[in-house]
Amino acid sequence: MASIKSRDRPFRLDPIPRYRRFSIDAGRLGRRKHVIHGLIEVDVTDARRVFRAYHAKTGERPSLTAFIISCLARAIESNDHLHAYKDWRNRLVIYDDVNINVLLEGTIDGVTAPVPHLLKGVNKKSYLDIHAEIRSAQASPKDTPEAGFMRWFLWLPWILRRPFYWFALRVPRLSREISTPVLVTAVGMFGRGPGWGIPMANFTLTVTLGGISEKPAVVNGEITPRELLDMTISIDHDVVDGAPAARFVGRFRQLIEASDGLDELLSAVQPT
Repeated sequence: MASIKSRDRPFRLDPIPRYRRFSIDAGRLGRRKHVIHGLIEVDVTDARRVFRAYHAKTGERPSLTAFIISCLARAIESNDHLHAYKDWRNRLVIYDDVNINVLLEGTIDGVTAPVPHLLKGVNKKSYLDIHAEIRSAQASPKDTPEAGFMRWFLWLPWILRRPFYWFALRVPRLSREISTPVLVTAVGMFGRGPGWGIPMANFTLTVTLGGISEKPAVVNGEITPRELLDMTISIDHDVVDGAPAARFVGRFRQLIEASDGLDELLSAVQPT
């Protein structure tokens, strides 16, 4: 449906794109969750220094989102309740492999929309593997299995979409190929400067990447400018208690600030 512009009215009528139903559904489902949010700053100075050196040498721009996802998967391995499903019998189902859903922006049927992409077994993949998969999905989001699913699924009325969401999160043995209780969304990629996003979280764990700012920080006893990434960690309190959540956040931050998993990039930029 196209925009409607009347000659007699100083406004136009734009139809709400069908793909907005995906976000509306997230809000409906999120209202029923007991979610706790943590707003943190994480030092990504060293990682971004490696990214810039790699880009200068190879011409390829590494994905910060892929790096965060790589560290996230390793942090979840040490705190596996963070990717637990709560099934229909009120039990926690915890898999060995860490699957992570990432929201990417894409144009489908002429409409710009968030497109979910499921990364499987992330804890067993290298940073470059994750980077390549994300770049491939970004290059052609309309060709991903997730986009194909959304095309027909969002035509269904809410009364039919709702039981599907319940099934996907409550019967993981049958739905694991299309769903996961971990979501990463990078709102910071759409603007510059600092800022946090508060999501309509309906997963066990949602990580929202915000903006990056340069601030003074104390490193080895000296004040020096550092690049800090704003990040919101949203956790379903019905599944994860406060103390395990805090240990997870500590481990996650440690991995990011140690540039964990960037050995391949470091090897490429070091002189031979």
